[in-house]
Amino acid sequence: MIRFDGRVAIVTGAGGGLGRTYALELAKRGAKVVVNDYGGSLAGGAGTSEAAERVVAEIVAAGGEAKANGASVSDPAGVDALVRDAMEAYGRVDILINNAGILRDKTFAKMSFDDVRAVLDVHLYGSFLCTKAVWPIMQQRGYGRVVMTSSGSGLFGNFGQANYAAAKLGVVGLMNTLELEGAKYDIRINTIAPSAATRMTEALMPPDMLARFDPALVMPGVLFLVSEDAPTGVVLAAAAGVFCTARIAQTVGVALDPATLDVDAVAAHWSAIADESKLLDFDSVGRQTQYFYERATDNVPAK
Repeated sequence: MIRFDGRVAIVTGAGGGLGRTYALELAKRGAKVVVNDYGGSLAGGAGTSEAAERVVAEIVAAGGEAKANGASVSDPAGVDALVRDAMEAYGRVDILINNAGILRDKTFAKMSFDDVRAVLDVHLYGSFLCTKAVWPIMQQRGYGRVVMTSSGSGLFGNFGQANYAAAKLGVVGLMNTLELEGAKYDIRINTIAPSAATRMTEALMPPDMLARFDPALVMPGVLFLVSEDAPTGVVLAAAAGVFCTARIAQTVGVALDPATLDVDAVAAHWSAIADESKLLDFDSVGRQTQYFYERATDNVPAK
């Protein structure tokens, strides 16, 4: 059985939905949990720490140990206080699950800059701030497990969610770089792309889907991503007890002769350029750049 005895976890947005299930199960399996939730409206309006305190009460009633925190993840001072609270209470932070989120859905034509900024502040900048705050702690201890939260909207797009989709793909890029920078400290960083029946989705899913998309059916995948034997750099898509990995990949492509290269040459070779019968993964942009160089100089023939 995977256990988290002696570990300290911060879970943001844990006053309900997915975050609550993560916090409850981490505590059940031995972790001390800082339950963070701003307690605001779905659009990010001001709130209270009551939701976080209710989850803490559940954990304590079940024999676990937890502490509530009502900071907004988009507030740098609040995030610093969140991590300081965790350190004062428990002396360490081993796990961070960046789960907090808001929605401001509108078509792109009607979306204001404030709608974009508010969503990026919580999802993207909030994930950055929380991870940045625990990073030196994890570096010093030589151990850390971090989960970002993406979405099918970020991976594949969704009508009316340009702001949300941009933020949700942004955290994947953040993960890809932090995977490289955290490797020597055994800081493993992964991303969950969940679909679940929460207050963010209850108006978007029909009743039969809501019944099947219990947040508790995503939770086991997230706990695996923060376990001692977790992978790193993985995007795990999860819903209704179904788990899949997702990736950003590149076609083999075509190396065109610079002497005759023009837009007509690209158009003429487009079918081969876009041929997805073989896809390539790269562990960094440096490896991708090397691939371009090798193909261009014919050191690696197309397969």
